[in-house]
Amino acid sequence: MAQTEKKGGLLRKSSASKKPLKEKVVLMYDEIFTTEDPSKCNPRFWEELFLMKVNLEYLEGKLEALDGEELMKIKDNINCLFQHCIQALGEEHPIRVVNALQTLCALIRGVHQKNKSTSGFDIINMLVGFDKAELCMKNLMESLDSLLCAEGSESLKSLCLKLLLCLVTVTDNISQNTILEYVMINSIFEAILQILSSPLSRREHGYDAVVLLALLVNYRKYESVNPYIVKLSIVDDEATLNGMGLVIAQALSEYNRQYKDKEEEHQTGFFSALTNMVGSMFIADADEKISVQTNEAILLALYEAVHLNRNFITVLAQSHPEMGLMTTPTSPIPVTPVTPLGTTPPSSDVISSAELPLDADVQTSNLLITFLKYSSIVMQDTKDEHRLHSGKLCLIILTCIAEDQYANAFLHDDNMNFRVNLHRMPMRHRKKAADKNLPCRPLVCAVLDLMVEFIVTHMMKEFPMDLYVRCIQIVHKLLCYQKKCRVRLHYTWRELWSALINLLKFLMSNETVLLAKHNIFTLALMVVNLFNMFITYGDTFLPTPSSYDELYYEIIRMHQNFDNLYSMVLRLSTNAGQWKEPASKVTHALVNIRAIINHFNPKIESYAAVNHISQLSEDQVLEVVRSNYDTLTLKLQDGLDQYERYSEQHKEAAFFKELVRSISINVRKNLAFNTLSQELLLKEFSTIS
Repeated sequence: MAQTEKKGGLLRKSSASKKPLKEKVVLMYDEIFTTEDPSKCNPRFWEELFLMKVNLEYLEGKLEALDGEELMKIKDNINCLFQHCIQALGEEHPIRVVNALQTLCALIRGVHQKNKSTSGFDIINMLVGFDKAELCMKNLMESLDSLLCAEGSESLKSLCLKLLLCLVTVTDNISQNTILEYVMINSIFEAILQILSSPLSRREHGYDAVVLLALLVNYRKYESVNPYIVKLSIVDDEATLNGMGLVIAQALSEYNRQYKDKEEEHQTGFFSALTNMVGSMFIADADEKISVQTNEAILLALYEAVHLNRNFITVLAQSHPEMGLMTTPTSPIPVTPVTPLGTTPPSSDVISSAELPLDADVQTSNLLITFLKYSSIVMQDTKDEHRLHSGKLCLIILTCIAEDQYANAFLHDDNMNFRVNLHRMPMRHRKKAADKNLPCRPLVCAVLDLMVEFIVTHMMKEFPMDLYVRCIQIVHKLLCYQKKCRVRLHYTWRELWSALINLLKFLMSNETVLLAKHNIFTLALMVVNLFNMFITYGDTFLPTPSSYDELYYEIIRMHQNFDNLYSMVLRLSTNAGQWKEPASKVTHALVNIRAIINHFNPKIESYAAVNHISQLSEDQVLEVVRSNYDTLTLKLQDGLDQYERYSEQHKEAAFFKELVRSISINVRKNLAFNTLSQELLLKEFSTIS
């Protein structure tokens, strides 16, 4: 018997006969694309259609090939196909349901692709007809809700989520996708929560469910009441919130693991050997090669959960028993990885105990630690647009956390100590820190480390001013909590002070270049006020009296930088230019720092002269400082421990609109034909009852 080859819906015998034969389903599609009702000649037409394996490529291609007028001519048949798809979703036979779901995906994408310039209402009319739209969409959403909540096939649930993701992301700007009005009216929120609360469903579909929820929350969020925002903000079920946290943690862990693998592969490769030979001159180029696709969709989900739901804050500190967190792994347990469907998905919802030794702190890990590690990677390189967006979103999430009273309580809890191995950017002037030497400390130390790392590593020509401002704000908010609650944190504050002084030095050295693009005085004022916070309230939150002495020592040691800053802002504040007002604010803010320098410097010089010492040691300077506090006069500065709370709608709306657009495009791109393949589904439902 001659073998048969298949291509684009055509069947061709590989014998002498070259006449192409069309698949039956393709012939049936062709009947739909005529002006006649296909069921006139064949009353069982629709019943037979949904027993045929869907040819997605042909159906979408056929829709895209038609122009607007041609599409309008067959509108009744398109409406009929859409309605019969919805009816088929209620069938008992799973093959019909599978084919109906696949057909709906093709219809929605095909019609939208063809009508990109037309309004959403025209699309609704083309798919279902205005007169039947409300009832049809209600039936569609109810059917999808039933399939997602049923105990039936996981493959069907997967396809339902695919269809919903297809529906949501069919336009770049989801707020212009008016079909989503029906998804708002006929909510599937509870179905999503059910998936997240069940371990089996979560493992199979958690990723898609979380991404879908993040996108639905962003539909017209500033223009109208979005029921998904309202419902997400009041969820208090522990299993559901933990489930959502597990999905997010796993996706971020997967990113961290991929980066670590690439880093190790890179370090053991030829390039590493070459770098060692010729020194570190290629270090920047080498680092550029370590690149893993960022995951803004899952980061958006984390943001929405942290920002909208106060109860989710508790999830950040929860350990992850499902991720193999056990005290001592006795023997490796084999785990079969399950790949969730969706955009750039993680490989598994389970970390096997065999993998535990690779990461020293995974046994006591939680979502916040995983997120901090992720942030430390994506914030290294802000030149790439996706990483810049990811870095900004990481800092926005940390801002929300730093403002939350409960989050601060566990961040600063002395009984919750962790060893957090953040990724550090390779730099010529410092050695790579040994992971094993990391101390166990409260989580706030890791947040401060991350901020210090960012400050130190991003002083460059393409200066990320916005990220620096957010970074300093986070440090300030953490200090406000420490001052308010009198938390004496044992932290290497000198590293922070040194980083801040170097930042001021950088701003002064690049004054001309930076002022052409940024108001550097806003940032300089924030940095100076951080020092004022330490000077004014440091005795209430610095760990020991000697820490306060060290603060003064650093200010005196680096006095030249503060003197230069004062000269610069004085020069600009006495001119009538555009920087007069912002520069004068910095001038006033420097009053106490200058008082300290002017008070102690003569005392130090006098001490050196009396004792005939050309250069004083740190201990000798500290002795002078301690002996002369009594005669120092400082001015009380108001508002140092006050800050403006984060507000998304007023300041970040444009950023989130662009971010969601980018995520929507990425999700749609990843819902390609191959991810909608029927092979596995048909195997699962191979018996026709």
